Parts: sequence; C-alpha cells; structure tokens
Amino acid sequence: MRIAVTGSTGLIGTALVRSLRADGHEVVRLVRRPARADDEAEWDPLRQYVDTGRLHGCEAVVHLAGAAIGGRRWTEAYKKEIRDSRILGTAAIAEAVASLAEPPRVLVCGSAIGFYGDTGGRAVDESAPPGDGFLPSLCLAWEEAAAAAEEAGVRTVYARTGLVVSRAGGAWGRLFPVFRAGLGGRLGSGQQYWSFISLHDEVAALRHLIDTESLEGPVNLTAPEPVTNREVTAAMGRVLRRPTPFPVPAVALRVALGDLSEDVLSSQRVRPAHLLESGFTFAFPTIDEAIRAA
Repeated sequence: MRIAVTGSTGLIGTALVRSLRADGHEVVRLVRRPARADDEAEWDPLRQYVDTGRLHGCEAVVHLAGAAIGGRRWTEAYKKEIRDSRILGTAAIAEAVASLAEPPRVLVCGSAIGFYGDTGGRAVDESAPPGDGFLPSLCLAWEEAAAAAEEAGVRTVYARTGLVVSRAGGAWGRLFPVFRAGLGGRLGSGQQYWSFISLHDEVAALRHLIDTESLEGPVNLTAPEPVTNREVTAAMGRVLRRPTPFPVPAVALRVALGDLSEDVLSSQRVRPAHLLESGFTFAFPTIDEAIRAA
C-alpha cells in the first residue's frame, strides 16, 4: 500500500513510518521544504500548498503534523502557532485529498483527548461533547478543518490521542530522566486522571484505523483504563526502582508553566470505546506494562 504521512519526523510519525516500511508499505513523507528524495513531497501549511502530484496512488493519508503542545510556555503568540499549525495544516491536507481525481480511501487526522476538557473523575468516550477552554476549542476547530475530505466522500478518522508513553519524547520523555534520578513525584494533588497509551499501541492503533473500514469520525487512542497521576507516580517508582518523594505543588506548576499547567493539572478520564468495539487488542494495556515497554 502507498501511504502519505505528515509529521513523519515527530515521535509518533517516526515510529509509524518505521512500522509501515518494515511491513513493505511505500511511504511518502510530506516535508515543509523542497523535496530532496524520492519518498518526499513538499507541502506548506501556512501557504495552503500541497504537492498533490506525489499523492497520486496513495490509498491512505495520515496527518500528524502540528506544533508541540508541551514544547514551550503558552504565550498568546505560541497558542496562535499551535492553532495555525493544526487548523491550516489540516485544511490544506483535506482540500488536497478532496481535489484528487482518485482520492485515498481514508484520511486519518491526528487530534487529541484535549477535546473533552477537564472531565474530573467522570469517564467519557467518543459520545461526549467538547469541553471548555483552549484545548477543547482547538481540537474542535482542528477536526472541523478536515470537512473538505469528508464532503468528498473520503472516510475520515480523527485519532484523539492521549499521553503517549515513550522515553523518546512527549510528556514521558521529560518524566523518565527525572524519575531515574530519584527526583520524581506526583504533580499537584495527584488525583487527576491521565489517559495514556504506549507508543507501540499508538502506532498499532493508527494502522488499525487505516485498515478498518467501519471506523470513521472520532476514535480515542488511549489504553482501556486511565490512571491517576498518583498511580502513574507509583508505577514509575516500581518499574524504575526509584523513590518518588518530591511532589510538585500546583501553585509551582502554574508559576513555571503558565497556561500550560492547566493541561498538566486537568483530569481526563477517557476510554477508547470505538477502538475496543472494533476488535483492537492492546499489547500494553496497563500503566506498568506501558512504562516497561518504554
């Protein structure tokens, strides 16, 4: 199968491309510069440009590109960068897909469980409405930006990803060194739910979305049972065999991270109903297994 991927140098994109190629699939990587290799195609989200010639023959497009949510303090300028990178990028890809004489059979768009906002201790699945605040409004607009592909009859799936457990990047990429040094601890009260997924299962789930014709619309990519930050802290201590004595007060996080602290301190108890209903099997369903896998 010929598959186009944006965000191919990111944490998830790198692992997905590696997995697809290992199984003999042809991958076209969309890059934000002139193409330099046969497996590359140029695109520019801000200019709404995509080299559609390189998309011909693709049966699937996986769109994962976007500025890092946790990469920097959330200034107003950086919030705009986060929004523009996702909304403009998704619109460009969706319109490019819709313009093809023979469009791909599926467009898998990255999204996030930030869609649901702070759910407290309440468990939610794909049937829940969007929450309130910056991340829910971002995710809603992000998904709506793919309308052109849906209207063209392309099966469109929104992969609402949780916290990816990997030592190579993301939230856990920053946690592992701290906990290995014996300096880890709960964040804030520790009662907030973290909906996680191992990197292995994230990639397997994305491939499942490509292959499963019955899946469309929002699909949560999280492990079956979310855990609290306190439980994450205990699991990190068990797996890494390190003490976890240093809790970080909520007020300190707000001072250090600004608006980003709300993402760290909010509680999201999200379950992957559609993924489980479609027969997907997790290789690392528990937090201890996911941490060991990383």
